[in-house]
Amino acid sequence: MTDFGELKSVDVREIWNNEATDFTPWLVDNIDKLGEALGMELEVREREADVGDFSLDILAKDLGSGRAVIIENQLEATDHDHLGKLLTYAGGFDAGVLVWIATDLRDEHRQALEWLNEHTGRDIDCFGVVIEVIKIDNSKPAYHFKPVVFPNEWQKDWNRGTTTKSPKAEAYRNYFQALIDELRTKHKFTGAKIGQPQNWYSFSSGVPGIIFSNVFVQGGKIRAEVYIDFQDKEKNKILFDKLHQNKEVIEQDFGNELSWERLDDRRASRIGIYRDGSIDLSSETLDELRKWSIEKLLHLKKIMLPRIESLMVSQ
Repeated sequence: MTDFGELKSVDVREIWNNEATDFTPWLVDNIDKLGEALGMELEVREREADVGDFSLDILAKDLGSGRAVIIENQLEATDHDHLGKLLTYAGGFDAGVLVWIATDLRDEHRQALEWLNEHTGRDIDCFGVVIEVIKIDNSKPAYHFKPVVFPNEWQKDWNRGTTTKSPKAEAYRNYFQALIDELRTKHKFTGAKIGQPQNWYSFSSGVPGIIFSNVFVQGGKIRAEVYIDFQDKEKNKILFDKLHQNKEVIEQDFGNELSWERLDDRRASRIGIYRDGSIDLSSETLDELRKWSIEKLLHLKKIMLPRIESLMVSQ
């Protein structure tokens, strides 16, 4: 007969004594785990971001949709003060995603977030997340992000009368839904779960400022790329130039010529590979494009990311 251990709750204050100096820095370093719980690719943009006399715990970006994400933390039960701050930050940063993390989500605050989800458009999503720490007997503690309030996409479509979308938007959504599902389930490449009705999708590399993307571009082309944007043009160009110095070796390892796009008139730079393709092709051709994109994204990460991390450490 199986001998089961006892599951025990651990006081989060035993792990993170202080919200601002312990929990928030930890969350910044583990933002990908929160993203997995929410089905998004999150990248931190700023910690303690100012809005008037207040400071938001974490400002992030949903790489899949490009929306600003505000994250407010409480190592206690939710209160009215933080609800007010959350709404203030949402307006201050024109946020598309609101995330409220606490050890306990009070019923009145859960109802408030659910009301917002039901009465805002598809471009606004609200999450209430409970942070738990548990142990089995005397094991190491394990954390758990438990979403208890999350957007009801069907309800939002119904409320806004969006049952009729453009065929092209739906084609993009279907293409990227299948792409992210395979990347998540078969390759552990992403924690994203929701395809978007747009011509691109971006994925976190685990290194802030380095993003992998699949993009349908003008002229009937599709591109898999590594996108360099540290929010600092000089820093972006320095890294690009160092990589470009090893162009021949990188392309030899990759197995194909790459498109090296410094983009001098823009802040960011990118390195990618193209092939013919557009979203209005047959389903069989789109399946082929998706397989090609997955292969190239995986290979870009394998070949480029270790070099980028090495160059960043040496700077």
